[in-house]
Amino acid sequence: MEKRILPVLEMSCAVCAASVESAVRALPGVREAAVNFAAGTLAVEYDPARIDPEQMCEAVQAIGYDLIIEEENAAERQEQELRKHYLAFRRRTAWAWGLCVPLMLFGMVWMHEPWSPWVQLGLTVPVLLVCGRGFYVTGWRQVRHGRANMDTLVALSTAIAFLFSLFNTLFPQFWYDRGLTPHVYYEAAAMIVAFVLLGKLLEERAKGSTSSAIRQLMGLQPKRARVIGADGAEREVPIAQLRPGDRVAVRPGERIPVDGIVAEGSSYVDESMISGEPLPVGKEPGDRVLAGTINQRGAFVLEAREVGAGTVLARIVRMVQEAQGSKAPVQRSVDRVSAVFVPTVIGISLLTFVLWTVFGGTADLTYALLSAVSVLVIACPCALGLATPTALMVGIGRAAENHILIKDAFALENLCRVDTVVLDKTGTLTEGKPTVMDWFWLVPEQETERLRAILSAAEQQSEHPLAAAVVAALEEEPARQGVEVSDFKSLTGRGVTVRVDGVVYWVGSRALAAEYLSNVPDSASVRAEAWQEAGRSVVWYGRGTELLAVAAIADRVKPTLAEAVRELERMGVEVHMLTGDGRKTAAAVAAELGIGHFEAEVMPDDKQHYVERLQTQGRRVAMVGDGINDSQALAQADVSIAMGRGTDIAMEVAMVTLMTSDLLLLPRAVLLSRRTVRLIRQNLFWAFIYNLIGIPLAAGVLYPAWGLLLNPMWASAAMAFSSVSVVLNSLRLKWSK
Repeated sequence: MEKRILPVLEMSCAVCAASVESAVRALPGVREAAVNFAAGTLAVEYDPARIDPEQMCEAVQAIGYDLIIEEENAAERQEQELRKHYLAFRRRTAWAWGLCVPLMLFGMVWMHEPWSPWVQLGLTVPVLLVCGRGFYVTGWRQVRHGRANMDTLVALSTAIAFLFSLFNTLFPQFWYDRGLTPHVYYEAAAMIVAFVLLGKLLEERAKGSTSSAIRQLMGLQPKRARVIGADGAEREVPIAQLRPGDRVAVRPGERIPVDGIVAEGSSYVDESMISGEPLPVGKEPGDRVLAGTINQRGAFVLEAREVGAGTVLARIVRMVQEAQGSKAPVQRSVDRVSAVFVPTVIGISLLTFVLWTVFGGTADLTYALLSAVSVLVIACPCALGLATPTALMVGIGRAAENHILIKDAFALENLCRVDTVVLDKTGTLTEGKPTVMDWFWLVPEQETERLRAILSAAEQQSEHPLAAAVVAALEEEPARQGVEVSDFKSLTGRGVTVRVDGVVYWVGSRALAAEYLSNVPDSASVRAEAWQEAGRSVVWYGRGTELLAVAAIADRVKPTLAEAVRELERMGVEVHMLTGDGRKTAAAVAAELGIGHFEAEVMPDDKQHYVERLQTQGRRVAMVGDGINDSQALAQADVSIAMGRGTDIAMEVAMVTLMTSDLLLLPRAVLLSRRTVRLIRQNLFWAFIYNLIGIPLAAGVLYPAWGLLLNPMWASAAMAFSSVSVVLNSLRLKWSK
């Protein structure tokens, strides 16, 4: 099966999105299809052996819409089409309002003049047939295919108001003979078009803001690159022409065009836009570089490994697009409502007309017509269709800007319900590698330089992780030359010994120290015990029967972790820690971070059972791990969260990926999900309430008691406002801190 995200053109409302979705889903070979009306995209999963995008495009074109199926520059073409569409909308809206203002004057000031209807007719025709032409073309196309959408409602309502007014203009005597005064409603028909155009214009503009995160991510990739040919000459080519194995020159200050390996030269690269880490990373031959990151100082040549859709940046963009196009569980119910919405509204409009004429007779025919038209105009499927996707697009886009990748709407909705977070210690709470935290030397300072050099030389030959920590700590100090060690011996489980100038030096555990020392100085013993109580490993270093130094080694806890734990607790989320370390070390780390619940000496199976146990207590659990070692527990959890840095398997397996090592992203992700889901609920509430109140009001339920009747012109204004208000409400999340 293959997954593609294809831009959809010509959609005007949520019913259009449902039509495209059902048409594609019905095709043989298509497993799943989901249309995001707010983003204007179709996410489709299909069997390429049975169907191809060209066939999907033909099916979509047959019902009056269009797909962009070429992979290269699809986003740019969609952007161009949307821009062209927006400018056309703006022109039509300006002309519509330019004609409607004088039309309103004639309709209100000179309404009783015999020539007034003819002037109003002249002003209305261009508004309907030029500015509002799209509503009639699309509405007729829908009727031909046995469908109906928002354009159908607008076309039907304005056509009824216009034709009724035209009849009254041409044959006023028909009403005079029956003792009635003919009225024309040209301004209502024209203002419906003007208000709907204005609403769609504002909606398109606001919808553009919801997808800004994707545009920013896509803007990170340069459009061209300098390829080095076989003759050594550089030539500039479009990024789409690059192939794996090409050698690409990168100068200082440029963005790296593709994922690759540094072949020549060295530099520092700012990877913050991908990894979120603020400090530039040094790059030497053999090191990996990523598309979209910025080369800072030196120039280098890279060998392309991943190009186009295979780069890490492209995968991130694709993941965010898929997440924004996914549907929250609540959206399924909304889709079912939208599918029957327009036919139901047309039915209510007919019923309104019939009831008015039955109970009011011929005298109320005008009221019957106005009420029926108002019902058609005020009903708004767009507000329902935009409620969920706009909030999702803003929420998931905002998360991506904060280096949080959320896989889909299901993950977002589940994350907001989480009340327990389980953290794996190694690699999640800690940096994942032992570090020398402290030294205690028992010899004068002037002697330590040579002793440190001997220690470094000895530990370089050991493969133990603690030895690597000692070497790394000593490498940070000024380089020392001229130390040669011999007779290296590795003592399994205890340490190593070497010989320098005939003297034995040893480094390792307390047990190894006991073999050489008759007694341990009290100062060293007290210091070592304090370190062990704090959960740190102690390395002993000596010469013959003399103790030279002791070092405390620990897996350093990430600096922002304590603050992240406090933030989660403040939000009502209980934090648990799991580790394979001993209980003393686990207790020390938990105490340092303020974590009240922890389990030590656990295996991968134990982590899964621990999560399962919490779930049986009725808790909704998020598991945070490295995406590989913790796969069983991640699969068991309600929400799986991986520390991914954007480049490993975590992006594929986890529901949520935190792309930096900063765990403050965790409470931020929970907060974003809660805000987004709150917005979805608000949007859906107001969209449903608007239609539940607006449609009966337009039908005239208040007229018998209070004589209140809604003018179609104001009904169209209310409809336009409802869609815009939903999008603007979603954008509050984008503008909030």
